[in-house]
Amino acid sequence: MHILLVASAFNSLTQRVHAELRERGHAVAVELALPGRSLTEAVRRHDPELVIAPMLKTAIPREVWSARPCFVVHPGPLGDRGPSSLDWAIQAGAEDWGVTVFQADAEMDAGDVWASVRCPVPPVSKSDLYRGEIADAALAAVLRSVERFSAGTFAPVPQRAARTRPYLDQSVRRIDWFTDTTETVVRKLRAADTQPGVRDVLCGEQWYLHGGHPEHGLHGAPGTLLATRTGAICRATSDGAVWIPELRRPRRPGGPPTFKLPAVTALGDRLPPVPDLAAPPTASARTWADIRYTEEGAVGFLSFAFSGGAMSTSQCRRLLDAYREACARPTTVLVLGGQRDFFSNGIHLGVIEAAPDPAAESWANINAVDDLVEAVLTTTDRLVVAAVGGNAAAGGVMLALAADEVWCRAGAVLNPHYRLMGLYGSEYWTYTLPRRVGVATAERLMGEALPVSAASALRLGMVDRVLDCGTGDFAGEVGGLAARMAALPGSRSRLVAKKAELEAQEALEPLSAFRERELARMRRIFDDPYAPYHELRHAFVTKQRPTDTPPHLVHAVGPRGRTEPVGSPVRVTGTAPADLSSRPDAW
Repeated sequence: MHILLVASAFNSLTQRVHAELRERGHAVAVELALPGRSLTEAVRRHDPELVIAPMLKTAIPREVWSARPCFVVHPGPLGDRGPSSLDWAIQAGAEDWGVTVFQADAEMDAGDVWASVRCPVPPVSKSDLYRGEIADAALAAVLRSVERFSAGTFAPVPQRAARTRPYLDQSVRRIDWFTDTTETVVRKLRAADTQPGVRDVLCGEQWYLHGGHPEHGLHGAPGTLLATRTGAICRATSDGAVWIPELRRPRRPGGPPTFKLPAVTALGDRLPPVPDLAAPPTASARTWADIRYTEEGAVGFLSFAFSGGAMSTSQCRRLLDAYREACARPTTVLVLGGQRDFFSNGIHLGVIEAAPDPAAESWANINAVDDLVEAVLTTTDRLVVAAVGGNAAAGGVMLALAADEVWCRAGAVLNPHYRLMGLYGSEYWTYTLPRRVGVATAERLMGEALPVSAASALRLGMVDRVLDCGTGDFAGEVGGLAARMAALPGSRSRLVAKKAELEAQEALEPLSAFRERELARMRRIFDDPYAPYHELRHAFVTKQRPTDTPPHLVHAVGPRGRTEPVGSPVRVTGTAPADLSSRPDAW
């Protein structure tokens, strides 16, 4: 079918629905619901057979839903209504939740139901849950709704008993540091992540707090700052403490937009003298660290979890240090990643935007990522597996492609392109991407700048294995497969072949040549104050809405590419080298 996605933003769920519907043979276009733009006219112009709203903050006009079927995806179970569904579920400590697809009509969230899928609610942040269990349930519900609509024999079910929850405002989110337990504080912080954050007073000023992780080993007077670690701050609760990774200033009336930053960076000179604690030497459930290393027999696991998937210069350098330490261990297989949310999205645009010299910080950041990718590419004494449990984009995709094998969860979405940020790209992409998918496909992926589903990535050769499992099961599945890989008798011969291949490549064209060419292009962009990158970066970190739907989203795109070309191809160099399982209580 020809399907039009209508959304307030091309967010992670909209991208996943877009990629998965294309994978199943549908022609899919996107229109953003933007102020001053007629959604009615846009739908008339597309003339789709079906309209789907994966994430829409405004009502679909009567002229649209009365003229053609419109399916709205609501992140709540049957009977749930209101704009803060997930926030209420997490803050109340719900253990399971769901997603409902209903047909738009005159009353918000009250249309006839086409499908509803339940899902668990693990103790994670709202954004992590949204990209994980909620996205899995949403996709299952969307696909089931599309199948039922296509068959033409299903009658949607009218809603009966319903509960409309109000917007969860700051009066309910407020933290009482003297009475709220660590568990309560963490729930409130997780329910507000990544937006709107929890408004609070810290160091005598107003801030929005973003992200929360429990700490049980540190104690102090409730509300006081106890320590810092890798850019995060630790704040005492009534019975323990929490780690808060990021802060954001409230926007003053008429002032410039604000954005999230690592907490220590945001506080700057306001931060009182507190100890800066090193990350624990071993994995521990009783404290928080953004990088962890564990070992099971001949397999090492180097996991990392950076807010929003962005990796600043310091984070890249710390991860590189941890990678080198992991490579000093007597293991046969090293698993990089393996966590449930973002794998990586490349350079940290927020830290760059806040830097005194954004061009210099851009240069430092891209070189730090390149150093990390180079270390992975040149590891020849063990097999490296990139375990992509969540979404990845730009340099994060290329970090994964540097590994010997890429294992991807079925629900992950990959965006292997740079041009929407006005960048040429680095991280050895002109070597690793054509090596896996071929030059022509690499050019198409870079030019189209569209999300790629895990199944499509497997078919193209970007990934080597897709694990059809729930978000919470990914790490265990990866661990079992890595142990079997380490035990295979052919692993040693693979290492010999790997070393020989790298030596042959260095003799033909050194990896440093790819890096130098890429960085030359990037340096010119960074140093040009009029390059679109700077304006695009600012718009991205301050969450400015576009004035129009980006052209690359407007054209209907099928499973093998768009119906008409958009933009100029990106020239590269180099040589070529499912169903979801977690659907409880679904109907």
